[in-house]
Formats: sequence, C-alpha cells, structure tokens
Amino acid sequence: MRTRPHEDIVTVPRTAIGNRLLAALPPADLGLLTPHFQKVSFEPDAVLVRSGDELDPVYFPHSGAIAFMLDMPDGQTAATTLMGREGALASFSVLGPSLSSVTAVARIAGTASLISAAKFRAAYAQSAAIRNVVQVHARAVLLQLQHVAACNALHRVDGRMARWLLQLHDRVPDDLLPVTQEVLAQLVGVRRTTVTLTMSKLREAGAIPSERRGFVEIHRARLERIACDCYKLMQRKIDRMYCQELAPPQPADTPFRESTIAASDGAGGESKAVSRAGR
Repeated sequence: MRTRPHEDIVTVPRTAIGNRLLAALPPADLGLLTPHFQKVSFEPDAVLVRSGDELDPVYFPHSGAIAFMLDMPDGQTAATTLMGREGALASFSVLGPSLSSVTAVARIAGTASLISAAKFRAAYAQSAAIRNVVQVHARAVLLQLQHVAACNALHRVDGRMARWLLQLHDRVPDDLLPVTQEVLAQLVGVRRTTVTLTMSKLREAGAIPSERRGFVEIHRARLERIACDCYKLMQRKIDRMYCQELAPPQPADTPFRESTIAASDGAGGESKAVSRAGR
C-alpha cells in the first residue's frame, strides 16, 4: 500500500525561503494557489514520490534538494536530476493524471508548499502566468536531463562528482554539505569504493578540506576547477532561461511574506513534516 507523503507528520515552524517559480507569479495568479497550500518539511532520504505512483500532490520546494532517481531492473538506481527551490516536483501533472517514471528522494532536508494535483490543474487552466512558469520549468528540467546524460557518457568520475557536489552546494546555506558517500555513489552512479577513491583525490586537490560521517566540507573555487564544463554550461543556460522568460522575480534571498504561506491555515493546511522513508 502506498504511503502518502503527508502521513507520519509533526508540526514544524512556519518559516520559508521563497520558491523561484512562485516568486515569479503576479499576486493575482499566486492567489489562485495560496489558499490551497499546505506547508510541509521533508527529512533526508524521505521518498516524496515513488516510481509508478500517481503524480499527486505537487511540491514547490522552498529549501533542500530533491533527486530524481531512475530505478533499474537489476536493483541499481541512477540520479537524473536535482531540484531545489527553483522547481516544482510533479508539476507535469498539469497534463492530466499520470504515473511517475522516477523516484523522487530528498537528499538535503527542506520545506515545501504542497498542493493537490487537481487544485494545481484548475489554477493552471485559469492562469497564463502559471502556464508560463510550468513551461519554463519543464524546459529547464529537460536541459538538465540532457546535460547529465551527456556528462555521464563523456566525463571522468572526479569531474562528475564535483558537479554533483556543486549542485548540492547551490541548494544549502554553507560549505558543509550533509551528504554521505552512499548518497554520492547513487548520484554519480558508481560503487562506494569508487567514491572513496575519488573523494581522496578531491581532498588531495584541496577541494574537500574535511569529511566526516554524514558531512562533506567543500572549497567551492577549487571544486569548480575540477568539475567538468557541464556544471557551468548547464547552470548558465538555466539561469538565462529563468531570467529572460519568467516575470521579474523577487531577490533570490528574499523570504516569502508570512501571509503568502499563511493562507494555507485558512484552508486547513497546517505546517507539517514528511517522514523519512520506511517509517
């Protein structure tokens, strides 16, 4: 039986960093969504959507990092995309009820605004601005998928590892990443022994000043020199796409006004937390 992501919940503080897609919406269009939002938090390793599940609900992350993992027949998994506050998990549900082809797993804990797929489709049908942000986001996801596929085929493990670490760093507030070697092995698509050897090389280059159980400290400038060209090329294209095709957003570090998320209380949407998978 499927475990819905809002089961096993506890109350959490109602603070948020703005989601970039929501920040791009004019107030009237955002108002089509906010009465239906429910504030949730997700823990590391929480499974938000399983492969084969219906794409419902839709998550707009405010913080944290979510990896899309493709499950292979032999039991292995490979990461295809990483999403943070620039995206919306299950936004493709606007095309109609459908099943997920990937498993979405939280790699960095965070918060999100959650809305049912049916409510989101209704708002999408009413708002050209919502349709625009979904279309821009869809192209950004496709671009990331294309770059990751090419990177996996053409580039060395150390360059790919550096790229994933930089992508994670883009979604956390400091240089200490709460990530394990097991998670890195899944992201890069290699064995744990390969991760250990690669991390040793990155330490020797000064890109990883320290590593302890569950945390990796990075030196961003040195990591950028090791990363393959895919990282800068991919991020430059996505940033340009967002800046040119979305309405002028709020500054990236500007929190949402409390009233934006507080509207969820009027619809019975309390602040809730998503439990770790398997609880």
